[in-house]
Amino acid sequence: MNSKIRLFASLIEDEAMQQVERTASLPFVRGVAVMPDVHFGKGSTVGTVVATKGAIMPACVGVDIGCGMIAVRTSLKPESVRPLLTEIREGIERRIPLGIGPYGANSRILPSAEARIAILEAEATQHWNDINHMNQRSKDWRGQLGSLGGGNHFIEVCIGNEIMTGSGFGDQVEHWYGDDEVWIILHSGSRGVGNRTGNHWTNVAKKQAVRYMYDHTLPDPDLAYLVEQSEEFHAYMKELWWCQRFAMLNRDEMMDRVLTELGWTLRLGEAKTPAEWGASWETERINCHHNYVNRESHDGENVLVTRKGAILAAEGVRGLIPGSMGARSYITTGLGLPGAYKSAPHGAGRKMSRTKARKTFTVEEVAADLAAQGIECRMRPAILDEAPGSYKDIDVVMHDARELVRPTHVLKQIISVKGD
Repeated sequence: MNSKIRLFASLIEDEAMQQVERTASLPFVRGVAVMPDVHFGKGSTVGTVVATKGAIMPACVGVDIGCGMIAVRTSLKPESVRPLLTEIREGIERRIPLGIGPYGANSRILPSAEARIAILEAEATQHWNDINHMNQRSKDWRGQLGSLGGGNHFIEVCIGNEIMTGSGFGDQVEHWYGDDEVWIILHSGSRGVGNRTGNHWTNVAKKQAVRYMYDHTLPDPDLAYLVEQSEEFHAYMKELWWCQRFAMLNRDEMMDRVLTELGWTLRLGEAKTPAEWGASWETERINCHHNYVNRESHDGENVLVTRKGAILAAEGVRGLIPGSMGARSYITTGLGLPGAYKSAPHGAGRKMSRTKARKTFTVEEVAADLAAQGIECRMRPAILDEAPGSYKDIDVVMHDARELVRPTHVLKQIISVKGD
């Protein structure tokens, strides 16, 4: 195994390991930390942290730039939520556009979204002196701020418990304590604008490889890179930072809408506005990317760290590692392990392709499984490839991550909302 590779996964498919080796072989790659949830991806594996010096690979970053998780801990009592699961789920689906295409955009821009759009326009002015610069990637980006998207993006209302320090994972070691708490978690990214930005710069990098005649030396065409001395590198980085900002604001916007819906449905604090309801019982908010680039210092060098399916787990940093639909999720605190570039896994990780999942499971089977667990979900063929059985066991992932994070809370969903 290449000495640049740092392995934190107990299980890794052969094709994924070969992909890791190809990534590590590039001369500007300083190291690759392989997370417990690693699996095969485009160009490079998902569940990987890549430190580079002097160059960046757009396909390694991926097309869902800034994709990540947001969690809000509330002071709500589960008994106030459980009788209204269907109403809450339907209300969330009305407030937040789900899916892609025309279904994945807002019909009107709300005042809360306007304020966040203004932040992005200000950043565009700072970068390019043009508030509409990113229109060239997606003219619809303003209408998509506050939308979920499809694939594995989701919104969940969960019941959470604190975890006793040093406890294990899974049904055999449930050392939980404290009162049941209501948590909301949400998974999404930069939507269409991030997708088009990622694809654009991946294609630019491939053209650069041909132009400068190094394409024949690449172990994979999708590992084409932009060197730091080029104009293209700096142009890409500006758009990358902007998309990461979009993704974080997008999650905040949706989370505020979920809180508003809970306020309306539960009729909490009639004298207050819906926004004030949410603020009055939100006790903690965690918003973390798991598909992004950051400038950091590791091993005595200033490097670009690409986390493709990994969260920052610097000492004391709060994070969220979700399981699959129907499985538990974990709130964590980072341990700052230097060998892992102070990173941790981003979730359960797929063990089965979407095509195979659709052939393996039925809507009826998955719906019955979720219902038996008391999970409110609008199950349908469009989300069958998200069946719980198509993902790795989150407790195995968390066991492998024991040097990377300390879990503080375990969450179990009672409402699951998925985008088509």
